[in-house]
Amino acid sequence: MASLFSGRILIRNNSDQDEVETEAELSRRLENRLVLLFFGAGACPQCQAFAPVLKDFFVRLTDEFYVLRAAQLALIYVSQDPTEEQQDLFLRDMPEKWLFLPFHDDLRRDLGRQFSVRRLPAVVVLKPGGDVLTSDATDEIQRLGPACFANWQEAAELLDRSFLQPEDLDEPVRRSITEPLRRRKYRVDRDAGRGRGRSCHDSGDPQGMQGMVRANEPSSASTRAGKPDFLGQESDKMKEEG
Repeated sequence: MASLFSGRILIRNNSDQDEVETEAELSRRLENRLVLLFFGAGACPQCQAFAPVLKDFFVRLTDEFYVLRAAQLALIYVSQDPTEEQQDLFLRDMPEKWLFLPFHDDLRRDLGRQFSVRRLPAVVVLKPGGDVLTSDATDEIQRLGPACFANWQEAAELLDRSFLQPEDLDEPVRRSITEPLRRRKYRVDRDAGRGRGRSCHDSGDPQGMQGMVRANEPSSASTRAGKPDFLGQESDKMKEEG
């Protein structure tokens, strides 16, 4: 996927408009992700109407306020604006995680021809390898919302990273190479534990859990046999003193 933008600069839509200019950083941001190429223009009324829908769609899939882990999704705005000022104005209220090409980069026009974009707005969905999954997902996003992603993820056979911790792309957390295996093991153990907990109830034995508790409780006889009876000794001592 990163090869599509090899040798190019992508810009983050944050207040500083940081550039993603190294191949390693570009690869890290696009690797194993579905990439949406959003072709639009601020002067286009249809784009103005669609932009809030796409923004909500993206935020609900990538913002940890809504999801435990951000979806494996990246969005690149391919501006068709006639001026840089209009491009900046259009991006002003869009998510900071969006990326966009510099206004002076001719790739903005070349991508439109490469993916046969014939109308605005248009959202081209690309697989991690760069193949086209959907030539224009605009109508699908408006109709289904975030549910689209699950369909795309399955169709693209996207490697699921749900067993990994959330990560900040700006400050990646160092992990050992065995950590993913450990996380899978622990998740299986927890699931197995929950299955065992349910079996008592599901077996139709309402006393099952209580029986297990009682079976683990030491009897009074075994307690006296295995440990000194401090209460009994104290009582005998009081009688002797009396």
